[in-house]
Amino acid sequence: MGLKFDKRELGNLEYSLNREVLATDRLGGYMSSTIIGCNTRKYHGLMVAPIDQSDRTYVLLSSLDETIVQHDQSFNLALHRYEGTYEPRGHKYITDFEYTPTPTLTYRVGGVILRKELLWIHKRTQLMIRYTLVDAHSETTLRLRPLLAFRDKHALSKANMEADGRAYTIPYGVKCRLYDGFPWLHMQLNKEESEFIAAPDWYYNFEYTKELARGYEGHEDLLTPGYFEFKIKKGESVIFSAATDLLATPDTITEVYETSLARRTHKIDLLSCLQHSARQFVVRRPNNRTEVIAGYPWFRPFMEDTFMSLPGLTLSQGHKEDCIDVLDTAVADMAASGLLDGNITPQTVDAPLWFYFALQQLEGHITQKELWAKYGPAMKSILEAYRRGFNNEICMHDNGLIWASAERPLTWMGTMIDGQPLTPRRGYAVEAQALWYNAVQYTLAVAKKQGDKAFVKEWQELPERIKTSFNEKFWLEEEGYLADYVNYDEVNKFIRSNMAIAVGLDYKLLSEEQCVRVLQTINEHLLTPRGLRTLSPRNLLYKSNYNEDQRSQDLASRNGSAWVWPLMFYVKACFDLGGENYVAEATRILEAFDEELQTKCVGSISERFEGDPPYNPRGSVSHASSVGGLLYINSLIEKYSPKKPKRKCAPKKAESTEEKPKRKCVRKSVTK
Repeated sequence: MGLKFDKRELGNLEYSLNREVLATDRLGGYMSSTIIGCNTRKYHGLMVAPIDQSDRTYVLLSSLDETIVQHDQSFNLALHRYEGTYEPRGHKYITDFEYTPTPTLTYRVGGVILRKELLWIHKRTQLMIRYTLVDAHSETTLRLRPLLAFRDKHALSKANMEADGRAYTIPYGVKCRLYDGFPWLHMQLNKEESEFIAAPDWYYNFEYTKELARGYEGHEDLLTPGYFEFKIKKGESVIFSAATDLLATPDTITEVYETSLARRTHKIDLLSCLQHSARQFVVRRPNNRTEVIAGYPWFRPFMEDTFMSLPGLTLSQGHKEDCIDVLDTAVADMAASGLLDGNITPQTVDAPLWFYFALQQLEGHITQKELWAKYGPAMKSILEAYRRGFNNEICMHDNGLIWASAERPLTWMGTMIDGQPLTPRRGYAVEAQALWYNAVQYTLAVAKKQGDKAFVKEWQELPERIKTSFNEKFWLEEEGYLADYVNYDEVNKFIRSNMAIAVGLDYKLLSEEQCVRVLQTINEHLLTPRGLRTLSPRNLLYKSNYNEDQRSQDLASRNGSAWVWPLMFYVKACFDLGGENYVAEATRILEAFDEELQTKCVGSISERFEGDPPYNPRGSVSHASSVGGLLYINSLIEKYSPKKPKRKCAPKKAESTEEKPKRKCVRKSVTK
């Protein structure tokens, strides 16, 4: 379907304020706002970037207000919310919004048509905005007023006496720095005949409705150092640049903009949008660190999200270098922290075990010999750390299974409510056993081929013990699915999406018949057009549609919300059983997300969704495991799709139209 916006609805705030745009610099910084430029979150801003080598990011430039002046009349194109009211109401002048190749707004004020193109430069902390006067019948002046924050993105700015509101002259513009310790913000134009009028002042009580709805403080004061003013002629384009470094001349500004714009890909359909979004999560920091941001706008890198999303984000596009660089950073971090030696407990029981899933997908992009030489020591060290145990919180029991129990929750479902874990899941968690078995089996398989006889001899008997213990404790023969977790006192029979991992990994603990029954249960209870529910709707704890506040969202997030990433294991398991016969159904599942490209974050996919229709998006507006999961599904579709025969330029005879007998479709026993 592609990206299509109802131009008639752009002036409708209920429509436009719920649609957000995101652009990143691939260095940890980003630009984000609503499609009409009104910030509704404290995380929104035209320049949100790190100021040092940490993963903390700061809002430097919150917004840039434009005003058109004709015949001594001013028309402010900005839109802000102040304590229950919107002022000025520049959205009424918007006639068009386009997302590709870069976010573009078109304004009409009487006979004036102004186009505004926002471009976030890659590998530089720099925002550029090109203003083009498409049409005008009288002399026209344009004013640009920057509103500065200079604060951590999780905080809010308040008027104070310490902020330096002065603007210091530089070639073709000014530089500002509100506080010591921050970089200078260089604001320049590529037009020599422009003027900056210094008029430092505080603007008070900007209101961020999304923060208030989540139950957080949502009012901020912003400082303006003054405004740029220049005349603009019909057909003329003027570029505004905000950067942490100085550009020398107007020609340099123009060249950087045009060169960067020419490199932009066109986001025209589901796949191209997902591929573009995937590239935004991979961040290259100083000191040769390459990380995956878990989700925008508020998350940082997490080990679990990194490994599960990495194959889809990188390898699906042939970016094996990015994948390897991320893995190298992660391995170095695990070694430095002591995790490889068991000296530190991982945040979740399964996080390091996702490492093997990522490596399994990497194999084929590099040789197995290269993989073993590069990552074999880490693979063996992680397994040994689990067998030895992490501070008595996570360890392998004599039955071969991984036990996890502590005061804090130790699975990915470890949300805390009122100081208590929402889903404690103490003991043996089903997904942890599946990932553990997969990790041991994969490492053994590679070690055998690479001649590591000592490792094979030491570990070769463990998989059968794990498999036997797992089936004894988790398989519910009468019900036909897997328990969610087991401990000394409880066999939890809640129908949750965690069991999808057990049937979707390469090395499975279940027979084919058991896998079919698990998939039937998932299909009946958990499958939605937006992913797998975390809990069956028939469970009394099930919550789907919830309020905006954070507590309500947390309550539902692990007890009913639909997540995208478990869906890739459901689809993988169906392909394992049905082969190419499942291609059509997998394609339908993937294409169902097409409309989500313009529902929340334009061109990307949210963290999770409500479990019931209309499946509203929730959580972070652009999430790595969601985008990576869908791209992984697409790679499976490409893998199993029948290869089209090559065209013959001049066939000597007509090809037979007789159909070959089709392989029996196993999928019919899996889905309705």
